[in-house]
Amino acid sequence: MRRSKALIKKLFTPVTVMLIPHGCSKSYSFKLPSIGLILAVAIALAAAGYTTKVSVNASEYSQMKSKLDYYTGQFIQMQGTFTALQKSQEEFSKLFGLKTKNDVLKNYKVTDAGNIDLNALQNKIDESMQTVVQIKQYLANEKSLYDATPRGWPVVGEVTSPFGPRVDPISGKSGFHTGLDIQADVDTPVHATADGVVIVAGWVGGNGNLVGIADGHGYQTFYAHNTRIIVHVGQVVKRGQIISYSGSTGHSTGPHVHYEVHLNNKPVNPLPYVLGKA
Repeated sequence: MRRSKALIKKLFTPVTVMLIPHGCSKSYSFKLPSIGLILAVAIALAAAGYTTKVSVNASEYSQMKSKLDYYTGQFIQMQGTFTALQKSQEEFSKLFGLKTKNDVLKNYKVTDAGNIDLNALQNKIDESMQTVVQIKQYLANEKSLYDATPRGWPVVGEVTSPFGPRVDPISGKSGFHTGLDIQADVDTPVHATADGVVIVAGWVGGNGNLVGIADGHGYQTFYAHNTRIIVHVGQVVKRGQIISYSGSTGHSTGPHVHYEVHLNNKPVNPLPYVLGKA
């Protein structure tokens, strides 16, 4: 009993606390029971411990949030990639569902939580995307070749002299006709039969006013005896574009278009190209 009273007496024995501010000569002092000081220290320690715990939890939360944001970004990127792949697959399915290669090229316009292995999945997507790029590049090259291959009539008319051996109507000598003569009235629009660049545009001896177009894939087309030329050397032209107007200039017996197709610098029969069978 006496020990309890002595302990209580010590707990409530006043303790003087003195505060001395920096830069000030005046000090402050006040008295607290010993138990009050003990409680204050205990509360301060508890508060410090709680603050430390909260800080650690906040750090863990920040790390978890960063990981979640990373994986969310990865899935969003992959979803966009899958969408692009699906669109490309639908496009290719539509193209290759057509009956012929020419149909394909005509219609192709040269108009990316759980224990998922994201690296493996990304590698699969990269492989698929590489395949899509290769297919697109192949189609683009084929489209370029298709557009550069002569096709169709420069003018619509009767073929008055085919490709091959013949008697020259002016000299009367046997020779080899390296093109097609297509009857056409004077000033009939003459159309390019392939995409390319104009390499000749002017008077060339017996050909009269001649237009020559090269496509960069080994083909060249020539259109002779024009009355007027409306393109110039170096100009890029497209299939179907008007390049001149027919006439009877040079060695000619009447208005027509002398049309030649050269492959690797050698004249070939233009007829299969005119008919779209080359």
